Amino acid sequence: MEVLLSSRITPIRTHLKQYQSPSHGAFSLRSMNTSQRSLHGMIINSKPFTIIASIQTVQAETMDRFDNTSPTKEVLDLWRGADAVCFDVDSTVCIDEGIDELADFCGAGKAVAEWTARAMGGSVPFEEALAARLSLFSPTLSQVQDFLEKKPPRISPGIDELITKLKANETDVYLISGGFRQMINPVAATLRIPRENIFANQLLFGRSGEFLGFDTNEPTSRSGGKATAVKEIQKERGYKKLVMIGDGATDLEARRLGGADVFICYAGVQLRDGVAAKADWLVFDFKDLVRSLE
Repeated sequence: MEVLLSSRITPIRTHLKQYQSPSHGAFSLRSMNTSQRSLHGMIINSKPFTIIASIQTVQAETMDRFDNTSPTKEVLDLWRGADAVCFDVDSTVCIDEGIDELADFCGAGKAVAEWTARAMGGSVPFEEALAARLSLFSPTLSQVQDFLEKKPPRISPGIDELITKLKANETDVYLISGGFRQMINPVAATLRIPRENIFANQLLFGRSGEFLGFDTNEPTSRSGGKATAVKEIQKERGYKKLVMIGDGATDLEARRLGGADVFICYAGVQLRDGVAAKADWLVFDFKDLVRSLE
């Protein structure tokens, strides 16, 4: 009999601190302690989530390679007037690729990371890459639980402020990811995004916690899945203007296939040239998006 590993997130306390970085000045560090309980009854006490100061330094020559680092008036108007904004999670909302981190924790990091690079670059179908990566280490239920306890997600700088600003403007926020709900639910809780606004994959486990695979019924488990999710959101909610923000080929698909009205490529963690060049707007810092809404 198959069962799903699911998590119920219970926020306990949120702390807001100021941290001084030698090279980046002051920034807000938000930590949230959470507890998670699986269907097997085990409690996972996560370490605090961390918003880090910096991901990478953007060189002037990098910026000069692209002609879309400033938005056109049309793109800016669509962004400012968006009814909904959908975010990718790995290497966008979070600084890590969740499956790579889990694989590394299970001892197969290098091989899985190579597959991830191919998938995000668009050189192989996403569903093929997802199945291949999972087959390299077949995580058990206990390994996933241990991973979530010892290596909680790291949140990208500026994302909390951006989501707060969007909500203040009455813009709905969604997370659409090829990653797994088991890792994304805690992130959503930290950023105060409701569970019903998450579109992601689900790991499947047997009665003894053995790995069985992933739920292929989730639209995000295959190529074009994010565009499918966006269309589903638009159909159900009736949004007039919807923006997709992410770093990979699957995020770009959400725009190309007639889903999102605008695709903003966030390259603050990973710069994928082929994706960045085709974006409506290329940004390296979420604070640029915050300022554009003021």
